[in-house]
Amino acid sequence: MSRTPITREGYDKLKAEIEQLENVVMPEIAKAIAEARAEGDLSENAEYHAQREKQGMLQAKINLIRSKLAVSTIMEKGPNPTGEVIFGSRVRVKDLDGGDIEEYELVGPGEEDYKGEVMKILSTSPLAQGFMNHKKGDRVDIETPGGTMSYEILDVT
Repeated sequence: MSRTPITREGYDKLKAEIEQLENVVMPEIAKAIAEARAEGDLSENAEYHAQREKQGMLQAKINLIRSKLAVSTIMEKGPNPTGEVIFGSRVRVKDLDGGDIEEYELVGPGEEDYKGEVMKILSTSPLAQGFMNHKKGDRVDIETPGGTMSYEILDVT
């Protein structure tokens, strides 16, 4: 099983989310299930079945976060003397097909954010993997389901 890099902040964020879900949200759902159960016949109790479904979906979310944490390795961001794109790098690229300049930061699970001036993308994503180990000035062709995308790496920090 391959390990996924994650920063300390990303790891702590996921741990806090699990704590919130298990210690706040799950007890609220359990209380709602108990209240619905007290209303009588469970075979025709829509509220009971809705809360049970909600409980199952919440448990699935908790399990997904736990599995992310189980395969994660905490990596600290530091200086990058090689100038290559690595985990934690911020890379500014020019889309050679459209001419747009885009900036990405390669992050671990729980840290991704696709809004804002700098998009935080998973370091395991196809786009990030295409940039990995390349330097400023390199041309990168990345295969996507929609076709090949070509980029020029303008800067790596």
